Amino acid sequence: MFEASLADYTQQIHPLAFFDRGLPDSMGYAKLENLFISTQQRQIAQQTSYAFTVFIFPPWEAIYTQDKERKQDFNLAVQTCNTMRETYALLGYSLVDVPCTTLEKRVEFILDYLHLNK
Repeated sequence: MFEASLADYTQQIHPLAFFDRGLPDSMGYAKLENLFISTQQRQIAQQTSYAFTVFIFPPWEAIYTQDKERKQDFNLAVQTCNTMRETYALLGYSLVDVPCTTLEKRVEFILDYLHLNK
């Protein structure tokens, strides 16, 4: 997961890009699962900077379902979200919660926040 996130980052060519997951997520998942994080991985995560603002989509129980891709139950999803918050904050990112609303309103919220809504 760490290597895939690093590859996504290094292959990004557009000046405005959104990443679904990043190196801090890999670090957070490793922490959550009590997996070893090497010194090199820590250094790469600290040196690889995304935009200062990170949008967080908190687990939303009313629409939460488990499937082939989303294997965590809701309680573990909440725990994962909290770990991601801690990890991103430790790496110096500013976190913004995206409201639990329709897809269109979520997009509008992000675009408005970034002053990109025309």
